[in-house]
Amino acid sequence: MTETKIALSIEEAASYTGIGRNTLRKLVEWGKLPVLKVGRKVLIKSDILEKFMEVNEGKDLRDKSSVKAVTRKSAE
Repeated sequence: MTETKIALSIEEAASYTGIGRNTLRKLVEWGKLPVLKVGRKVLIKSDILEKFMEVNEGKDLRDKSSVKAVTRKSAE
């Protein structure tokens, strides 16, 4: 039985999506990708990550001005 996580660390999210760890950290820093912080650990909800990828399909994620932010409200 495979276990599906509802939230992923930066490293897990990078592996899951193919987006680099540093790029994910920048997206979080820019406020484009909402996270849950537990101490020093940063968690990204899986559904938010998938919505973020849908909304930003075809965009250069290293260009702050072209990346659309995703919020909990836009993921519902």
